[in-house]
Amino acid sequence: MSSKALSLESILRPGVEALGFELWGVDYQSHGRKAMLRVYIDGEQGVTVDDCAKVSHQVSGVLDVEDPIAGEYTLEVSSPGMDRPLYSLDQFSRYVGSDVSVRLRMAFEGRRKFQGRLVGVENDDVVIRVDDEEYLLPFDQIDKAKVVPQF
Repeated sequence: MSSKALSLESILRPGVEALGFELWGVDYQSHGRKAMLRVYIDGEQGVTVDDCAKVSHQVSGVLDVEDPIAGEYTLEVSSPGMDRPLYSLDQFSRYVGSDVSVRLRMAFEGRRKFQGRLVGVENDDVVIRVDDEEYLLPFDQIDKAKVVPQF
C-alpha cells in the first residue's frame, strides 16, 4: 500500500470503527488533478448500501476537517466484495485455503503475477501454491492481491 493510502487509513480508521465497521482497506489513486479514494468496509453481518452511505458521510466529515488530499477527489465507500483485495498479513491469514491472485512490484523468480492456492503466512512472507510449486512471496513486495471467488 502506498504511503498516502497508509496515511489516509490511519486518519479514517477511528471513525469507521466508531460506527461498528472494520476498515478493510484504502485505495488512493491520483490522476493528475483528480484523485480517487476508495474505502472498503466490512461488518459481521456484511455491508448494505445504507452502511456505505453512513460511513461515506463520516469519512467525508473527517476528510473535510483533516484535509489530507489536495485538489479534487472522488470518494467511494463499498464492501470489499467476493473478490476482496487483501491489504495485510492478517487478511491473508484469514483466507488460507482460498485461491488468490497476487501482483508483485518487481519480478520474483522471473515473474510478477501469481495465481494459486494461499497456503499460509510465514513471518513476512505469503505462501502460494501455483500448480505443484510453492512460492514464498515477500509481503512488502506485493503491489496488489485479491481473493479469487470460486463458484
